[in-house]
Amino acid sequence: MNTPFTFHPARTILLVVAALTLAIGVHAQPAPQHQISARKILYPQRELSDWQNYPVRTIQDISPVPKAVPLDRFGGRADRHFRSTGFYYTRKIDGRWWFIDPKGHPYLSAAVVAVTPAGSDASTAAFAKTFVTDAEWMNKTRELLLSNGFNGAGAWSNVPLLVAAPAQSSHPLAYAINLGIMNAYGAKHGGTYDVPGHKGYPENTIFVFDPAFEAFADQYVAAEIADHRKDPNLLGYFSDNEIPLLRTNLDGFLRLPASDPGRQAAEQWMRDHNATTPTDALRIDFLEFEADHYFRIVSSAIRKADPKHLYLGCRFYGQQLSDPEIFRAVGKYAGVVSINVYGIWQVDAETAAMWERESGKPFMVTEFYAKGEDSGMPNHTGAGWLVHTQDDRGLFYESFVLALLESRACVGWQWFKYQDNDPDDPHAEASNRDSNKGIVDRLYKPYDPLLIRMRDLNLNMYGAADVFDAAAHHAAADAHNANIDAASSPAIRKP
Repeated sequence: MNTPFTFHPARTILLVVAALTLAIGVHAQPAPQHQISARKILYPQRELSDWQNYPVRTIQDISPVPKAVPLDRFGGRADRHFRSTGFYYTRKIDGRWWFIDPKGHPYLSAAVVAVTPAGSDASTAAFAKTFVTDAEWMNKTRELLLSNGFNGAGAWSNVPLLVAAPAQSSHPLAYAINLGIMNAYGAKHGGTYDVPGHKGYPENTIFVFDPAFEAFADQYVAAEIADHRKDPNLLGYFSDNEIPLLRTNLDGFLRLPASDPGRQAAEQWMRDHNATTPTDALRIDFLEFEADHYFRIVSSAIRKADPKHLYLGCRFYGQQLSDPEIFRAVGKYAGVVSINVYGIWQVDAETAAMWERESGKPFMVTEFYAKGEDSGMPNHTGAGWLVHTQDDRGLFYESFVLALLESRACVGWQWFKYQDNDPDDPHAEASNRDSNKGIVDRLYKPYDPLLIRMRDLNLNMYGAADVFDAAAHHAAADAHNANIDAASSPAIRKP
């Protein structure tokens, strides 16, 4: 049975989450292997893999047991302090990346995307019965998130209601804004179209080489962020969501009409490289050139309008997660690299290391989820994973986030999303029409089994990070000592 959680501000602000300082020689023990059944969903093809068993681990599997530290009002760990700027920034400390919150405390972002009400008649009636007013909905939703260890709201959240909530001054939820710069320019330019999950562009190429784009970005961004420049609770800005920065772009630009600025830029680039026909190597180099051009323009527009807050990238997705060249490009300009992850059971260490190595920056996962069969929803739209139960969704969350923490390069994660899709919402986007993605259903009832596991992980995230850090430091010390021993051992002569 779904029941709402009770929130006590004083208790939450003093809430202790796991942190651990370990003596030299202590290891994080290998986790026991648990498994759950899941199917991978390919969207928009609507193809599903066969049911397979996948390994999971929970916060209870972490050893030694994490210990607790106090939190500041932002949700940062109050046992450590660094330079305070009044805004969020990032810093790498002893091998781990952190956000540093406005008070100067290390901070990990545990957030939920699209914290905003659904729009069908049934959802609207449930909203009126449960909350009566918009302000009451915001108050109770904040309580739900905070009491389950979340400290932020991701893209597409109802920022005006969040900012207006009285408790934001005493115990805030950090929030992030998707500016949609290229999408906005596309609406003005013409030629874009809707595809599931994001916008489509002519020949799958963005308008980054249009002479008017840079001036548009400056003016558009200045207007969009004017009301947020001084808000310490703002985590930062995404420039766009899932734009097609792809290795096929060179071919796409060359197929555009001869008068198009994008085609002209691609042809000039080919001439500069003494090339007449695209090759794989040229495609990779051109993508880095194109991405650099885009990130330079949008990051400059954001910095001009608001030099205090972080630029969080453009939410890479799909094949982009394997392309080092775009990570090199974004790393020159963004404070954090944002990544939407679908179809990956957990981020492996090698992939996470590539993201950090090529960008030189930390990353945050800005979309991921699993859907439950027991929700009673069709679950036909959207990507991700299908599992049997809400408890399985929680197990997926725990296991996925623990791998992020173990990477030591991840500064946050944002579950997609607050509320289930509403099949009766006439305005629903194509990839969000009938699936169990929320932490609450379309009538605002929380999924308790999911939230219980989310809470267990969220309230222990700092402690789990410390356990992983201690294990990494110990492994590094072992490797160092082994190298010294090898160097000092006498050579063995062959007879």
